[in-house]
Amino acid sequence: MPQLVAPDVAFLPMLPILLVLAGALLSTLLGFWVGRRTLTAINIVAVLLSGASMVSLWNGGLSSFAGGLQADNAAVLLGLTVLVGTLMTLLVSLDTAWRERVSFPEFDAMLMYAVTGCLLIVFSGDLIVMLIGLEIMSLAGYVLATFQGSRRAEESGLKYFLLGAVGSAILIYGIAFVYGATGSLNYAAIAARVGSVSNLTPENVGILVGGSLLLLAGFGFKIALVPFHQWTPDVYSGAPTTTFLFLSTVVKVAAFAGMLRVFGGALTDAPGWASTLQILTAATLIIGNTAALFQTNFKRMLAYSAVAHTGFLAMCLLGTPELGGAALGYYLLVYTLMTGAAAAVVAALQRTEAGFEINDMRGLYYRHPGYAIALSVCLASLAGLPPFAGFFGKYLAFQAAFQNGYVWISVLAAITSVAALVYYLRPAMLMFMPDRTPAREYAHGQRFPTTFTVGLGVAGITVLGILPNVWYSWVANPAIWSFLAGR
Repeated sequence: MPQLVAPDVAFLPMLPILLVLAGALLSTLLGFWVGRRTLTAINIVAVLLSGASMVSLWNGGLSSFAGGLQADNAAVLLGLTVLVGTLMTLLVSLDTAWRERVSFPEFDAMLMYAVTGCLLIVFSGDLIVMLIGLEIMSLAGYVLATFQGSRRAEESGLKYFLLGAVGSAILIYGIAFVYGATGSLNYAAIAARVGSVSNLTPENVGILVGGSLLLLAGFGFKIALVPFHQWTPDVYSGAPTTTFLFLSTVVKVAAFAGMLRVFGGALTDAPGWASTLQILTAATLIIGNTAALFQTNFKRMLAYSAVAHTGFLAMCLLGTPELGGAALGYYLLVYTLMTGAAAAVVAALQRTEAGFEINDMRGLYYRHPGYAIALSVCLASLAGLPPFAGFFGKYLAFQAAFQNGYVWISVLAAITSVAALVYYLRPAMLMFMPDRTPAREYAHGQRFPTTFTVGLGVAGITVLGILPNVWYSWVANPAIWSFLAGR
């Protein structure tokens, strides 16, 4: 009789994910008996414990489910970035959820389910685990976008769902094509087969190229890559600002982590996708920055700013796995801190569902000096001005693409960065101009959790800008990103 082989179910690599899942389950089960703020505090503890368990996995190289779940150093670094964005979202929700009409346990439950999916993507070792995580994250995100109960939120959630469903379908087709061409779903096995394209039949090479392009399109929906970005401005501006903070940081980090696993590892040597990505990146840089110039609503401007930053982040994928992975790892943390802090200021001050108009920010310094200074720092970092961390993040993205031969896209990115100064500096200047009209924002927004979140973001982008090696010395280790291709 054949011997039964025990399944490879190691517990430690799953612990960070299980802790977040435990928070989601507690929010689901205890919502009727425990207050919402108590549940949020429990989830904050769960996030902190998950982060501590991730740190304990450093240099462990552990895996589970026969390599389907990889707790390598790359997963730890990107997973910690996901948790930073989650912590900022939970803290801001303590102050603003009641004004945004999302102060109920289901919000925390959906948020933690989405984070569970994000961590599955980050820790994924094959395409199936990545797909499961992506669907959990997406389904929870659709619900979060509609929780406010307003017409704007319902419209944004419906657009997010419809276009997200199309993106998921395309992604699944891409997975099927890649499996048909390589005979495997495991990242390392796919990389080994793709690395010897000469051993593939011409038919399989064609299927592989088709699968790579379909995967690129599917991920393009999730990260808001042009022309798959149509949902972004409506969803980001129509959803509650707390949800906007989460979708624009945590979800984007997870989606880029999945792209890094797939295109920086499994399909590094696959033909076709890199040349297509550079064209899409160029379109994203041009359209994102150009559209942001014409926005009058601040949240909508930040939405197009997020599209533009997708272009800069995508440039990291055009670099080598080691150099591009290090650039992406640094940039994602910086992007999370500066976007999260900017969104936290908006959440604290907005009086209407749509936030406030850019012209309404005139004289903000004289009404809320702390928030005005913090928001100015965030905008300067988003624009890539030294000495803030956004400058070094963009520099690393330029370097990753340039040193791998993508010179023209690097030049274009530098030009669009100069153009971006206009729409970032306009609200920054208005905030310090005198204004004698009545205040147009919420007057009592300065509460400790939100103020702490804003301070965390501002301190982070300032320290990482002046001392970039505080974080870059960790992510720049080539051994970290060698796990991507299974080497």
